[in-house]
Amino acid sequence: MNFQQKVTSLFGRTRELEAQIDEFLDKVSEAGLVFSRAMKLYLELGSCEEFEGFLVQETHVEHRGDDLRRTIEAALYAQTLIPDFRGDVLSLLEDMDNLVNIYEANLYRFSIERPVIPVEYHRDFRDLTETVVTCVETVVLSARAFFRDIEAVRDYNAKVMFYESEADKISTKLKRAVFASDLDLAHKTQLRYFVERVDELANEAEDIADYLAIYTIKRQF
Repeated sequence: MNFQQKVTSLFGRTRELEAQIDEFLDKVSEAGLVFSRAMKLYLELGSCEEFEGFLVQETHVEHRGDDLRRTIEAALYAQTLIPDFRGDVLSLLEDMDNLVNIYEANLYRFSIERPVIPVEYHRDFRDLTETVVTCVETVVLSARAFFRDIEAVRDYNAKVMFYESEADKISTKLKRAVFASDLDLAHKTQLRYFVERVDELANEAEDIADYLAIYTIKRQF
């Protein structure tokens, strides 16, 4: 067997599995796009019918992602595909699926609690949303590279770390501004909660990048 070919591509002749994993990762990306548009709308109009439409759309994305994950997992076991790396792939799929779950859960939180976000914090909320979604999308690219171009995983992971750090800076700045304001304590606490829930996406993406780094080392030796 050509060693370089083994390291570069994990799929070999399992093209159906490759297509299913691609579609699954597409759903993670799609969930980020829906979340980003929903948050932009919420900051402009608050809770409204169109926002609820994005929530429904996110739920559909989450359900399709779950179906794909289960199909892939069943194939990995039933067809004994990529047995040497099956455990790592299963863990990766579950972790990536959790990102979609967080996107959906956050939209539900906004829909249920309907936090009032003062206009002076809108820019930071937008920046935080954009940064965490970019962070997640970058770890999606890292996951794709793990299957097809393993040498690129390190570069994508470095970018994940950068975006996670930027998200931390924005969230810290935003929380400081909120607690230095004249808002009542309950309002401050609620806003802090939502800042942390959005920032959670970048933290989860960073954890996945750490796991991918370990999986990559295992594939190379």
